[in-house]
Amino acid sequence: MRHRKKQIKLSRTKAHRRALFRNLLSALFTHGSIITTEAKAKEVKRRADRLVLWAQRGDLHSRRLAAGELFGAEPLKLLFEKWGKELQGRKSGFARVVRLWRRQGDGAPLALVELVRQEKEPAGAESASGR
Repeated sequence: MRHRKKQIKLSRTKAHRRALFRNLLSALFTHGSIITTEAKAKEVKRRADRLVLWAQRGDLHSRRLAAGELFGAEPLKLLFEKWGKELQGRKSGFARVVRLWRRQGDGAPLALVELVRQEKEPAGAESASGR
């Protein structure tokens, strides 16, 4: 039975899969967006949303949990000091997956994973909504 088995295996061992997602998440929080295959993108989105929730909490326990999911101090610092504060007003949906094209070599479907940025209202928008 496959009850409560959410993680995908991607034909990799546990250690290889863990390293793969740690690399992808570190790149995502360092650069703000990454391009990868659709299957990897869906899993990265799920994990990134959980990490941003930990960053919003901001306590020591959350920082230590997130440190186990990322490689290096720089992505961890950016996650807690930049993304956690920038996405403070949101409750969920911190990352989005946008389907792109198929890769030339093997035809694999590619997707863009990006962190959602807060849109700032234009200066005239608040006067129009205040009518």
